[in-house]
Amino acid sequence: MGGTTGESTTALRSRRPDRAGLLVAGALLAACGGLVLYGVLDSEDGDTARERPAPAAAVTYEVTGTGAADITYQARGEAGRTVTVGASDLPWRKTVEVPLGTEPVIGITLGDKGGQVRCALAVRGEHVQSATATGAFGRATCSAAALAQEDR
Repeated sequence: MGGTTGESTTALRSRRPDRAGLLVAGALLAACGGLVLYGVLDSEDGDTARERPAPAAAVTYEVTGTGAADITYQARGEAGRTVTVGASDLPWRKTVEVPLGTEPVIGITLGDKGGQVRCALAVRGEHVQSATATGAFGRATCSAAALAQEDR
């Protein structure tokens, strides 16, 4: 009987799965699953949107006159961002890209010394609007309708 017991123990050991092999296979399976999940969650649409800027149109803002003025205008950004230039020397001119669907606008404010300034706005090289501010703390605003795709 002693010989039979030794043979059956050896047979049982050879039939048991190798734990180290199972751990390696499980780790590889988990890594593959993680890569697949990463590919699904990190879609190419998100990368494309970050690389490609939103469609925009060229807008030229211009301020002329005497004295100095605080100037606020729309520029590029997801929804257009406002930029302020304080006590700018005149004349002042800036061409920026403004996202389609955004209303380009420029505002001017004179200081306590007053003066006379004029703002003008051009979209894609075509004059849209102008306005004049005079006197101490005078204000004026030029704006245009929301920018649309060019009809060409």
